[in-house]
Amino acid sequence: MSSKQAAPPLPEPLRVPVADSHTHLDMQDSTVEDALKKAASVGVATVVQVGCDLKGSRWAAETAAAYENVHAAVALHPNEAPRIVLGDPDGWSRQGARPGGGDAALDDALTEIDRLAALPHVRAVGETGLDYFRTGPDGVAAQERSFRAHIEMAKRHGKALVIHDREAHADVLRILAEEGAPERTVFHCYSGDAEMAEICSAAGYFLSFAGNVTFKNAQPLRDALTVAPLELILVETDAPFLTPAPYRGRPNAPYLIPVTLRAMAEVRGIGEDTLAEAIARNTARAFGYEAS
Repeated sequence: MSSKQAAPPLPEPLRVPVADSHTHLDMQDSTVEDALKKAASVGVATVVQVGCDLKGSRWAAETAAAYENVHAAVALHPNEAPRIVLGDPDGWSRQGARPGGGDAALDDALTEIDRLAALPHVRAVGETGLDYFRTGPDGVAAQERSFRAHIEMAKRHGKALVIHDREAHADVLRILAEEGAPERTVFHCYSGDAEMAEICSAAGYFLSFAGNVTFKNAQPLRDALTVAPLELILVETDAPFLTPAPYRGRPNAPYLIPVTLRAMAEVRGIGEDTLAEAIARNTARAFGYEAS
C-alpha cells in the first residue's frame, strides 16, 4: 500500500473528550469496534453515524442500538431523492439513467425514514438538504420535496435536522425559513462563507466544520469559523471523506478529529481544551444526549 493510500497515524490524544458529529462508519475500511476503539484512544468518545439511503439508515439505527457511544441520523441524501424518482444520472452520478419509481417510490422511502426517525436511539433526521453540484435541473424538484418532508419529520419527532448543503446556500436557507426549521438544526460540513455564517448563527443553527477547513484554498471556511459563536460550533470527519491536512487524500476516520479540532482552535485563537469543552457541550445539545 502506498503512503497516499495508508491510514494516517494516530494523533496526540485530546485532553477533553469530544464527539465526531458526522461520520459514515459503514463506508470505512474498518470494523465498528476498531473504529470506535481508535477514536476513543485519542479522545473522540462519541460518534454520530449518518445514513444516506434506506440501507444505510437502517444500518445506522441498528448500530446505534448496539453501541452506547454511537448515535444515529437517518435520511435520504439529497442525491438519493432524484435517483429514486427518476432513476436519474442527476442523482448520485451522471452515468447511465435507470428507470425511476416516480413520486410513489419516494413517498414509500420517506415513510421508512419516518419509521426509523421515531426510534429512541436515532437522534437526528439527516443528512438532507440540497445538492446542486451533482443534481441537474431535472432532479431539483425531487430534492426539494424530500427536503421539506425531512424537515417536517424532524419537527414532529423532536429530532435534530442535519443539513447537506452543496452549492445551494440560498435555496437551503429559503426552504428552512418557509418550513420553519426544527429547534436543533445542524449544517453538516459547513460550506458557506462568513456572511452566511452570520445568517445561520442569528437563526441558532449549528455549524459543523470538517477536515476541509484545513485546506489551503478554504479561507472562506476559516473566515466563517472566526465569526461563528463558540456555542454553535461542532466538529466532524464526514469520514471516509475530507481528510484534514496534512493527510488530505488518505482515508479519513473518527480518530482524526483531533487534527481538525487543533486547526480550528488555532483559527479561533483559543486553547484546544477550551474549544473541545465547547464542542462536547454543543454536540450533546445539538443531538439531545447527555454529555459524558
